[in-house]
Order: sequence, then structure tokens, then C-alpha cells
Amino acid sequence: MPATVRPVTFEHLPGALGIGTPTPRISWKTSGEPGWTQDAYQLTVTTSEGTWTSERLDSAESVLVPWPAAPLTSAQRADVSVRVWGGGQEEPSAWSPASAVETGLLDAGDWRATPISPSWDEDADADRRPPLLRRSFTLPRPVASARLYVTAHGLYEMELNGSRVGDDALAPGWTVYGKRLRYYTYDVTDHLAEGENALGAWLADGWYRGRIGFNGGHANLYGDKVALLAQLHVTHDDGSVTVVGSGTDWKASYGPILFSSLYKGERFDAREVPSGWSRPGFDDSGWQPVVGVERDPATLVAPEGPPVRCTGELRPVSVWTSPSGKTLLDFGQNLVGRLQITVSGQAGSAVTLRHAEVLQDGELYTRPLRHADATDSYTLSGDGTETWEPRFTIHGFRYAEIDGWTGGDIAENVVARVYHTDMERTGWFESSDPDLNRLHDNVLWSMKGNFVDIPTDCPQRDERLGWTGDIQVFAPTASFLYDCSGMLSSWLKDVAAEQLPDGTVPWYVPVIPGGNYWTPIRPGAVWGDVAVLTPWALYERFSDAKVLADQYESAKAWVDLLDSLAGESHLWDTGFQLGDWLDPTAPPEDPTQAMTDKHLVASAYFAWSARHLAKAAGVLGKADDELHYLELARAAADAFAREYILADGRMTSDAQTAYALAIVFGLYPDEALARKGGERLAQLVREGGNRIGTGFAGTPAISDALTAAGAVDTAYDLLLEKECPSWLYAVKQGGTTIWERWDSMLADGTINPGEMTSFNHYALGAVADWMHRVVAGIAPLEPGYRRILFRPQPGGGLTSASARHETPYGTASITWRNADGGHSVSIEVPTGATARVELPGQEPREVGSGRFEYTVAQIS
Repeated sequence: MPATVRPVTFEHLPGALGIGTPTPRISWKTSGEPGWTQDAYQLTVTTSEGTWTSERLDSAESVLVPWPAAPLTSAQRADVSVRVWGGGQEEPSAWSPASAVETGLLDAGDWRATPISPSWDEDADADRRPPLLRRSFTLPRPVASARLYVTAHGLYEMELNGSRVGDDALAPGWTVYGKRLRYYTYDVTDHLAEGENALGAWLADGWYRGRIGFNGGHANLYGDKVALLAQLHVTHDDGSVTVVGSGTDWKASYGPILFSSLYKGERFDAREVPSGWSRPGFDDSGWQPVVGVERDPATLVAPEGPPVRCTGELRPVSVWTSPSGKTLLDFGQNLVGRLQITVSGQAGSAVTLRHAEVLQDGELYTRPLRHADATDSYTLSGDGTETWEPRFTIHGFRYAEIDGWTGGDIAENVVARVYHTDMERTGWFESSDPDLNRLHDNVLWSMKGNFVDIPTDCPQRDERLGWTGDIQVFAPTASFLYDCSGMLSSWLKDVAAEQLPDGTVPWYVPVIPGGNYWTPIRPGAVWGDVAVLTPWALYERFSDAKVLADQYESAKAWVDLLDSLAGESHLWDTGFQLGDWLDPTAPPEDPTQAMTDKHLVASAYFAWSARHLAKAAGVLGKADDELHYLELARAAADAFAREYILADGRMTSDAQTAYALAIVFGLYPDEALARKGGERLAQLVREGGNRIGTGFAGTPAISDALTAAGAVDTAYDLLLEKECPSWLYAVKQGGTTIWERWDSMLADGTINPGEMTSFNHYALGAVADWMHRVVAGIAPLEPGYRRILFRPQPGGGLTSASARHETPYGTASITWRNADGGHSVSIEVPTGATARVELPGQEPREVGSGRFEYTVAQIS
């Protein structure tokens, strides 16, 4: 039977409207008989100019294959289908259903519109009220199709003829605005009609000019004027085109948002809504003129990943009155988003909403928010039942305090709406241990809450920055749970844009002013290594060599900088380092005070990044570079061993992180010493009562190090420990996300006194990658899971575990369980992939696609 081919996809976008390349790469997934393999494919591309069909291409490739036809032009649509040959059959499959791809505005000259801002004077040092902008226009003929291209200095939401355009939030997101400003494309065909129409825009400060950052934040980091750039292309029934763009013929006025801040919250007065302001026929004679502002259209870029959207809603699980008489709500889950309220009452009455992650002494506890007020307020219009949620702010919270409520039952009329970058969910894990499942859920929720346009670190306080070290250690876990390839490939371009001329990678991207450690920018291990290791993680998980090519010069500049800093010693043993940040012995006031020597960590990472740069060079066909950086990695590893590994296999820093890095990074000079190091690591864990002793650097490595050392049982003891510090301590304390510190909440329920205490911080959740690969037993053997390793290594008293991952080729899964009469293992290999199956007590076997059932005499 011929295979069945699903509709094709383009690049890493779930929707391909407004794509930013004229030659989008194409992927497809195939379902065939067990063992079926693709031998050839053929593509057909249909545009307004006709249909083009490729020759039959003898190839087994189906992931990110090259665009086969002539490059597309700006705003051009193509419908693409594929059919395949394989399985020894002469007949091809049926053509896949057609998938549409449409380019955005690919050339700077395509932009005819002018960015506009209200003409009124503003005090750049004060809080400024967000404006509304509008324009009416007439369409001479019926509408066949229409596209709206939009971006802003600040944040925007668009309306056409009184209806919201799109469902994205916090657009256009946060990039290095001076070099890269993202624009979005909307299909607005159904919003328009022949005759009079109206465009309207909400604007707000956002990251562009809003106050963000440490110690009260900094305003006007990118400019002191919000501005809109919008261009509407309308194709009529006769093929003619009308273009309506932002320009000086627009009008501006203050709207009902009195104040909006990403940190502080939003104040909205419903009495100030100009009724019908974005509809035709509205009288805007009292509105103010606008002025044009400068923007180089060559800096405008199309999205590479999905936008931020509302992805779910949670109702309160309880509502009660606090000891001080406050009305409190618990949503049962620490989340990132905002509240939507439905309320009625007298005009001028106000409802105030405060948010926090935790309670202390029965009250909302806001100290960990630092300077983030996280407070929204809504002033009622008095016009019956009113439903509202903020537009341009976002909060990290589990609990809310509500003041001034005049509506009905709060539990029925308040909902928490969850917002994050709307990536496709691709990974699942479950085991027989409910606490372990809760830990995995916590990792998932922390990823969602911190993947809000950029990979952030703490969504509740006055920070929320794109920390390079955090995502460097978490990228493998993230890439299993969600298809984050497009989002992270875009952010990595900002990493390169912010990289200093000498190769230094900032602590966080985009860069804003910082205090204490962060300004001026200095090179730091673990954080700066994101330039090398995160592109490699994306290549390994998504089989996209282009991300290696795009980031290669950035990665090379980083390793070359380390080479110069290490010099002839090949040791990075000078300069400022964060080291094993937030190891459990670090005092609240100094997260850098770790058990492991900071320069040991730095030198280990130097060797590791040099090795991965060599691997990237090999993938890209850069043979000379591959040899050079392989030799550099070996020299750095040899120097590390001489300096930090003792003759008996112990480390100069006799700490968990030191051994974990040396083992996982392959820095022991021989197997005998590595074995001794592994024995010492396991001993340290046991002597410490199976408590974790690692911070950001060591945590992602320690479980793999124990596994490599043959101490899997010790790795399970570490994973399943419930006393602090441990992963399950937070679960025991009721945590529903990963904490920044192992002891963000103390055993008595009080909050860690450190200034830096977040309850939603994914870095220490990097252990989930080990849970997927070792506990459940699924890992990539070749990029993109084209070849899969199924090797469960059960322990810890677990009686079952499973993992499922939607690979670029289709669904791969494994389930193992202990049952009467034996132990069963079920695996699924997607069409187009193969697998190596390694089960306890059995010889390894190679299998093709399909479902397989095995019984093993002993699984642990």
C-alpha cells in the first residue's frame, strides 16, 4: 500500500503567512507500512502564474528540503504539495493536500507607509498615557483578498471596522530594535468591504520606551516615542490593488488606558472609551494630528516563530478572605498571563487586581516582585455587564488579591488567561511516581511562563530578561517539550547582534543597563557559551544545519575570544565569573559563592564549546576550522586535566559540579581516572544524603555523569530525594513551577530572604532532559531523531514510565512497565526514521519504522 503524506510545512512556522524568505524550506511527515522508507519525492508549486512540478528527486530527505521552484516575490502566495515513492513500490503516493505559503514584504522598498506617532508633547521622564490612532478610507470595489502588515515602536493591537485583528499579544515582541524589528502579517479579507472602512490602533510603551530592568528600571531605552507602522494591501475583484498605509493623514487621541507597564500593570477607565472609534463614520474632528518618525525599513524582519497568544484559561480553585480582610484567589498553578474579569457596578467604581506567586502569613507576598507592582485596575463605565482584561502587561502569579469588587460570584467571573509564545507542544512524560510527574509538569509550566517572545528567567519581578546561561542549559529540555526552533533561532540572531566586537556574549539579550554584575558586559562561562551550544542543541533536535550556519561567526568569535583569554596555558583562569551560580550553599546575598572553583567551571566550558564548534564546522564542511578547533578542544581538555584533576581521580574542587562537568564533558584523560571520578561523585551524593549540590552549571550534567559512571541508582536517589535541597523539595512544598533557588521557600513556609528569589525559573528543570532520555529512554542518535535511541534505564522503585515526542518525522514513543509475568516495553518509530533498541539483558537491535513490543526478564 502506498504511503500517506501529510500536508507540508514551511521552515519552523506553524502558519506560513508573511514568511520572510523567498525560498522557504519544506518539510513533510509520511505514514507508511512498518519499515517503509522514502526513495524519492516530487513537489508541485502553484502560484498565480501557474503550476510548476519538479522532476522526481531521488532522495530520502523530508525535513527542510530546499525550495524547488523560482524564488517567490513579496506578498506572493504559493500552494505546495508533495508525493513520494518508497517501500519498493513503483507507484507514488497520492499528492498531499496543498499547503499555502505566502511571503511578507521582502524588500525595504516594499514599505510605502510612514511610521507615525501622536504630535503632542510628552515628558519623557514621566509615565505617559498610551494613545489611539485611526484613519478612515474608501475602497472603490469589492474585496477579493487583503493583507495588513504591522509593526510598532512599542506594542500594538489593531482594529478594522470595529473588530480586533489577529489574536496575538505583546506584538511585535522584543528584539534588538535598532537592528531588527519584527513585523506581522494578517489576513484581513473578512474585515473589509467596498465603501468606507476604518483602521484603528492601540499603542503602548512595552519594552521600547517603558521602564524595564533593575533598581526601578530604565525608560526610553530605544526611543521616547511610540509609533505605528501599518500597511494594508487590498486586492479587488478585478485584480486592482489599493494600498493604505500609516501616514500624516491619520489622527491620534488618548484612549481609555491611563497607564500601561509590563512590570507595574495597567490602569483602564472604561468611561474614556470613544464609542465606535475604529469604525467608519466616527467623528475624529477633535483628535490630534500625528507626525512621522524615522525607521529604516531595511531593519524590518518577518517572524521566524509563532507569536505570543493566550493558550489556556484557569478558574480559581478557591476564594477566601485573608487575615487582614483582603479577598484572595488561588488559581492552583503558578502561571504567566493576566486576569479577565466580568463585573457590573456604578460608573466610576474601580476594581483593583494585585498579583503574586506566593503567600506568607496568609497574605499576598510581594517582596519577591521587587519594583514590579503587578497591579491592574479597571474603572467601570456603568453600562451593564462589563468584561475586561489588560492588553499590554503580563504578570507571573498563582494568587491574586481583588479590591473593590461589585459584581457577582468572583469564582465565576474571574479567569486567569495563560500567555506564552504559542509553540507546538511536542513532548510528554509520565511515570508511576506522582511526585515525579508533578516535577515534570513544573518544568513544563516554567518553560511556558518564561518563553514569552524571548527565553526569560523570572516572569513576576522587575527583570524578565533573556538570560543566555539559563537557556543554554535548558535548550535540550525545551527542544523536547515544544517546537521552540523558530523562536530560539530568531533570538540567537539577537545574540549575535548584541555580541561585542571582541566576541563577548552579554549575560542577557536584548541588552539593557544593569547593576552589580552586569555592566559593563564581561565574558562569562556558561552564559556566553550559548553562542555555541544552543545552536548545536537546535541542530541536534530539529536537524536544521542552517541555524549552525547562521550562528557560526558568532560561535567562532566566542571561542576565539576564550582562546585569547586562556592564552598558552589553555586555561580560562582569570577574570570575573558567575561559576556554578546558585549552588545550594550560596548565601542569599551572593549567588556566586559556590563549592566549585569558578575557573574550573570556565575552563571546562572552554573545552566543551571548542569541541562543539569543531563539530559545527564539520557539519558545515569547514574542514580547516574543524581540525583547528578539535585541536584546541584537546589542548584545553589536557590543560584542564593537568590543573584540576588529581592523580587519584579526585578534583581540586571536591564538589558535585566539578566531577559532573569533567565526566560529561569528557575531560578525564583516561577511563580509569574517569571511573574513579565517577565513584567519588556517587560517594559525595550518598554522603550528602542524596541532596543536590549543584547550581546552574552542574545541575544539567550531574544525572548524566552518575549514569555514565554506572551509578544510575544513585542518580535516581538524587532525583527522588524530597528534603532540601532537591528537585522534589519544591513539589513537597506545593510548588507548581521550577524555582530559581533550591530553597526559594524555606521549610517553615517563609520566603528566602535573598533579593533574587523567583518561583518560576526553568534552569534547574534541565533535569527533565535526563528524565526523557534515561528514565523513559528516548534520545536522538542522529539530528532530528532520524535515528532514535531507545534505552530505558529504570530505577528508583518506578514500575512504569513513558515518553512521547513529535519528531520532525512523526511521533516517537516508548512505554515500559513492570507487569505480572514479565516486563513489557512498547516503542513507536515514525516513518522515515530508524532506531537502536537497547534493553536490559538483551542484545542491541536495529529496527525500522513501526510499533514494536518486547518482553524482558528483568528491567532494573
